[in-house]
Amino acid sequence: MDKGGCLIVISGFSGVGKGTVSRKLVEKYGYVVSVSATTRAPREGEENGREYFFVSREEFLDSVSKNGFIEYATYVNNYYGTPRTFVETGLEAGRRIILEIEVQGALAVKKQYPDAALIFVTTPSAGELKERLTGRGTESQDVIDARMARAVAESEYIDNYDYIVCNENGKAEECADAIHHIVESRSMQVRHQKEFITRLKDELAGFSE
Repeated sequence: MDKGGCLIVISGFSGVGKGTVSRKLVEKYGYVVSVSATTRAPREGEENGREYFFVSREEFLDSVSKNGFIEYATYVNNYYGTPRTFVETGLEAGRRIILEIEVQGALAVKKQYPDAALIFVTTPSAGELKERLTGRGTESQDVIDARMARAVAESEYIDNYDYIVCNENGKAEECADAIHHIVESRSMQVRHQKEFITRLKDELAGFSE
């Protein structure tokens, strides 16, 4: 059957483990995580084209003027954006492309790619989310409180997503499996199998002659 490309948007609260789940999908099922462009300087150990495409502010704004990004935003005085060419080339090649982006960006993507699968990853409860943020031991209480407040705001957008998946503590692989099953089921929808259906009908007609 047809195995066309698919765009998967993964969002979720800070501390929910989105990055870990995305890596599981890459390692286990061969998904591709879209690499964003940014105007911030590379950090030690980062490589251009791996963590980000590092570009100048002028290059970024030039791409914006040419509709070169599916979505973009500013954060701490730097631009971040999803390169259109990277994503569309991957889709044309039949790859399953993951965009790990925040809720506003996800909705912008859905407007341009209505067939994209919007998946919101969460913890089973708000209490567990706070425990994970606290358990990191790397952030002040003010930062934790700010992240929880942001989670409250982000929760208002969940109804706009197609699916919600729980990433239980220590079960990132199971969460990735659940997302993969969602994508597999979508690929078998009749609307995605037109070429296969046409071929099957032609073959059946041949047998009836």
